[in-house]
Amino acid sequence: MASRIVVRDVEAGYGAVRVLHRVSIEVNEGETVALLGTNGNGKSTLIKCIMGMLVPDAGEIYLESDGARIDLTTRSTEEIVELGIALVPEGRRLFPRLTVEENLLLGAYRTGARADVDRNLPFCFEAFPVLRERRRQLAGSMSGGEQQMLAVARALMSSPKILLVDEPSVGLAPILVTRVIAKIRELKERYRLTVLMAEQNFNQATKIADRGYIIVHGRIEFEGRSTQELRENELVKKYYLGV
Repeated sequence: MASRIVVRDVEAGYGAVRVLHRVSIEVNEGETVALLGTNGNGKSTLIKCIMGMLVPDAGEIYLESDGARIDLTTRSTEEIVELGIALVPEGRRLFPRLTVEENLLLGAYRTGARADVDRNLPFCFEAFPVLRERRRQLAGSMSGGEQQMLAVARALMSSPKILLVDEPSVGLAPILVTRVIAKIRELKERYRLTVLMAEQNFNQATKIADRGYIIVHGRIEFEGRSTQELRENELVKKYYLGV
């Protein structure tokens, strides 16, 4: 059976501040879906809701997999990771005083990934050769681009079915953004991953996305069934393309 994440009419926020307003999206198996929006529009809040880091005030979030429908709003983050959903968080969130290899091994903590360490670790080193070269180096001493690669690789160590990537371009030089986005596309194809990527860099995100959503002030204002539809949308022209 195909697996997918479904978000229905989700409302969420922090205290008295409401951030998401009846947000609905779907991410189907094998897709790369872009969640597009400028800073402060609710992308990271939605990602946190999916990962169990923030409980919605209303609405549904569920995983359909192997014929089962699993309510993610009742699961802890640890339980959601055990279901095969991994997150590359905004800001990377590495363990700076641990080595590159130690960070990667921590990514394989979930039960379903421990048996795959001998396969996944060489794969990550093949995908990101700089990590092999610096496997004994402290993660906090690496450049921003290298840390982003490590964050992606750490997520892959959990043998995920679904990969959530939150703002991979933040803090990176344009050439590094291009490399990281291209690597996410390559890894998605090799691992047959399903990917939801929250991103404000429209041009980079649409290089790898199959389709996407535009979120403005916590509401889904447009769903593009293709990147072409996204490019032709008036919101995109206004906020991203300067038309």
